[in-house]
Amino acid sequence: MSDLSYPIGKFEWRGAVTPAERERLIVQIDALPRLFRAAVAGLTPRQLDTPYRPGGWTVRQLIHHVPDSHMNAYIRCKLALTENQPTIKPYEQQLWAELADSRHTRVETSLALLDALHERWVALFRSLEPEDFARVVIHPEHAAPLSLDWIVAQYAWHGAHHTAHITALRERMGWKARDRKPKGKSRKSKPQARKSRRK
Repeated sequence: MSDLSYPIGKFEWRGAVTPAERERLIVQIDALPRLFRAAVAGLTPRQLDTPYRPGGWTVRQLIHHVPDSHMNAYIRCKLALTENQPTIKPYEQQLWAELADSRHTRVETSLALLDALHERWVALFRSLEPEDFARVVIHPEHAAPLSLDWIVAQYAWHGAHHTAHITALRERMGWKARDRKPKGKSRKSKPQARKSRRK
């Protein structure tokens, strides 16, 4: 059985990023809201409140966690760009996920938040010069400063990581997307459609 905690593997930072690699990562960040929506489409409330692994967060908590995490990362990018090596404040993500808004809010709220956030975030990345990605923040839990290139790589992985939690759960549970084909249209509807186009 694959690792339920890390279905795509753990994040690996390889150091220097080429312009082509950076662009590929930004494209992944840009695509995440659409892929995340697709991953959760059609899930019932009961399915949303199912842990993605034994002892893990529910799907609903995962959906709310991703914009929580990415909002923090977005702010860290702005701090790196406007201050000289600022020290950032960590947060207790496990405790955030236990708050009522993460456990009970409808998922569309956070899916819409992720849409808006990533639109702003990608616009910011695309406005930068290559040298801007070398700017750094200081994270108290990391030995070395973290560059914007590191943040881009980390959060491209992070989005794919949590999307895979949900898609892997759906696969294991056999939760297929619900068919939304229109119900029983008769052949008589075709002439009506042609007639309406003449008006």
